[in-house]
Order: sequence, then structure tokens, then C-alpha cells
Amino acid sequence: MVFSSSIFLFWFLPIFLGVYFLVDRRYKNAVALLASLLFYGFGSPKFLIILLLSITIDFFLVRQIDKSTDCKRRKLFLVFSVILNIGLLAYFKYANFFIDNFNAILAAFGTAPVRWTKVVLPIGISFFTFQKMSYSIDVYRKTSAPLKSIADYALFIMLFPQLIAGPIVRYNEIAEQITDRSANETADNRILGFYRFVIGLSKKMLIANILAEYVDQVFALPTTEIGLSTAWLGILAYTMQIYFDFSGYSDMAIGIGRMIGFKFPENFNNPYISQSVSEFWKRWHITLGSWMMDYLYIPLGGNRRGKRRTYLNLWIVFFLSGLWHGAAWTFVAWGAFHGLFIVMDKMFWLKASKKIGKIPRVLITFVIVMIGWVMFRADTISYALQYVGAMFGANGSTPALFVNSQFVFTLIVAALFSFIGLMPNEKIKSKLNHLSTLNSQLSTLNYILFGLIIILLLILSASFILKGSFNPFIYFRF
Repeated sequence: MVFSSSIFLFWFLPIFLGVYFLVDRRYKNAVALLASLLFYGFGSPKFLIILLLSITIDFFLVRQIDKSTDCKRRKLFLVFSVILNIGLLAYFKYANFFIDNFNAILAAFGTAPVRWTKVVLPIGISFFTFQKMSYSIDVYRKTSAPLKSIADYALFIMLFPQLIAGPIVRYNEIAEQITDRSANETADNRILGFYRFVIGLSKKMLIANILAEYVDQVFALPTTEIGLSTAWLGILAYTMQIYFDFSGYSDMAIGIGRMIGFKFPENFNNPYISQSVSEFWKRWHITLGSWMMDYLYIPLGGNRRGKRRTYLNLWIVFFLSGLWHGAAWTFVAWGAFHGLFIVMDKMFWLKASKKIGKIPRVLITFVIVMIGWVMFRADTISYALQYVGAMFGANGSTPALFVNSQFVFTLIVAALFSFIGLMPNEKIKSKLNHLSTLNSQLSTLNYILFGLIIILLLILSASFILKGSFNPFIYFRF
């Protein structure tokens, strides 16, 4: 079940919210947990038992971490917890990848391949694995006290708004909200949460999905048939698609969470106005970058062991970030590509680029990010390299393919909203940012005006869902 499906929008969400708002505060966690079990069971019933079993084991391992006074014993239980979570992720997400590559090596030496039954990927495993690990590590570090109830822990891991597409919610960020959300359960939060949900749904249905149709047509072509203009339009459309799709899902998750009293962290902040790749990663998938920084980069040594080790640590983080996104060499290449530019930023680019001005820095960064998205979208590295070649004229310049008025209009709207942060007028920019994130109090008039816009967007989005428009779910590989 996904947020942009008719069963979720017209049945699951209204029934859940109705029951949640009506029951006594003592039973709200039980209602949220039951809804989360139904939500995940609907999409991956075969894996629900495995998830619940791993949650149970983790809960008792972390209790031992908290109870133990011996440092070695606490570290041992932490290692068991990490091995459990990384082991499940490695098996379900990467077993096919490693076996396929191992068989390719065997074939090169004329050896028979290893027989292997393909493993099916549980939806959202990358997201909830990181959340489970944050719980174990935060309790080990004594950042937060462990939850007393296994049901509350299961709710933290399985809370359906952020279960399958993030943001990655760390335990220390919402530890207190799991047991007491009374301060956040206000009429304002319910209304603003609903607004935020509809904004996210609109990003997904009215922008991302329309661009996705064009992207799929372009990337289905042999690279020899992709001319200069088609190549650039195709990857520009994908650059906008993945942003509005992913940030749209994050908006929907944050909105639903807000309606029921949870305050989830922001996950995007105008990433395409970044002036360097380093800044891009402070604005793109913020919760992943934060998680990698605190739970991987710093334990590796961070910047405490000299420049060379710092560069190596950064590159390792982005290499693993690429692998986290998907079990394919294209994702690994994408992570390594970004890691290379992060290191170049630290070495010389951040200082050298100050001389060329803000807009040129934004454009250069945007092109680098677009080239990276080619690797992310392509099925093979060879296709990605040939596609990049087409972007720079390898196949000559031919008229753009598949272009129509709806696509052009949607691409223009997407570009306008993506670069809105570059507006010179700070007052207008501030107001637009407040409306997009809904972090400030709105006046009564703004409530009404914005409410009318939200109703219109909801009607338009719902109409696209009802007529069965193209509606891909791009996170199944995550």
C-alpha cells in the first residue's frame, strides 16, 4: 500500500484518523500500531513475521544493553543487535547482487554457476533497519533511555507514515513522543499536517508522475537513438521527478505524523539551489546524511586523523550510501561519484569557486548532480556512460523526442519550485518557504486562502488517482 493509492487515500487513512481521534489517549498507540501492522501486512504479508521477530529480539537485546553495567557486556549486546540488523539487510537486499556477481566471475573462468533461489526484497527494509540501529546505538551511548514496552518499540519501528519511504527517524528525536504526544495533539497541528500531506500528494501526482512517463520513455531507448536534446531533457525530467517524488513522500509522512502528534525531522531543503555537492548533501535526504554522519563517519574517525583519513572516511560514507540505495553497481558508482566530489570540495573547490559567483556555482553543482542521477536511473554502468556521452553530443543533435505540452508545462512548474530559493526578494522567499514547510503560524486569512488551494490540489490529485494515471513506486529498490 502506498500513499498515492486509492485504497490508502479513500479508505485506510480516513478510517485510521477517525478511529485515532475518537479513542481515549490511552489507546492511541495501540490504534497506531494496529494500523501500521495492517499497512505493512497489506504490502508485504510474508515479511511481517520476520520484521516482528527481529523487533522482539532487538527489544530484549537493547534491554540488556541498558541493564548491564559492564562495558564489555554492553558492547557485546550492541554488536549482536548490529549484526542482526545488518545481517537481515545484507541477506534480503544484497544476497542476489553478490550471488549474481559471483556467478559472473565463475562464468569468466568457465565454471558452472551457483544455484540460488532469488530473494524477494521486503519493502522499506533500508529505512527501518537504520531506525532499529539508531535505537540500539542511542541506548548504548545513553543518549536516550530505552522504551519500557515492546509495543511502543514496535510502534517506533513500524509507524506507517515513515515506514517505507522515510524520513529516517532516529530514536533520540522522537523518544518522548512515543509515550506522550499531548503537547503536539492540537487543532493547528492537525490542520497544518493535513495541508502538508496534500502538498506532498500533489508533488507526487501532479508533477513527479507526469515527468516519470517521459523519463521511462527516454530511458527505454537504446542510447544510440538518444540525441543531445533528448538526453538533456530526459535527465532533467528525472532530476525533477525523483526530487518531487521523494520529497512528496516525505511531506506526506511528516503531514500524517503531525496530524497524530509526531514531529518528524525535515528531509529536504531546496537541494537544487546548492552551491556545492557538499551543500547538496546538507539539503538532500537530510535524515540519511545526518544518520551517516553520526553513526558511520564519526565512528570511522571523522576528521580527527588528518586530511587523508578524512577524505577516505568521506568517500567510504558515500560509497556505502550508494550501496544503501540499491543492490546494483550503478548505485555504487553513484555513491562513489558523489564521494569524489565531496572530497574535491574539501580539497580545493569550496575555496576556488568563491571567485566565480553564486549562480555559476549553483549551475555547476546542478549539472554534476544531474550526471550523477544518470547513474542512479540507468540499469547498467555501460548504459549510464553511453547516456552521458549522448548528453555531450556523442550521438549528434536531433529534435527532442516524446515532448508534449503537458510535459513542458509540468517541467517548467517543477523547475520554478525547485529554484525558488534563488529569489532575490528575501520577504517573498521567506513567505514561500513558510508555506511550503508550514513551520510558522498562519493568520486566519492565510488559513482560509491556503485551505482553498489545498482543497483544489486534493481534488486534482484524487482525480488522477481515480482515473488510474501512471503511478510508479520508486522506493521498492530501497
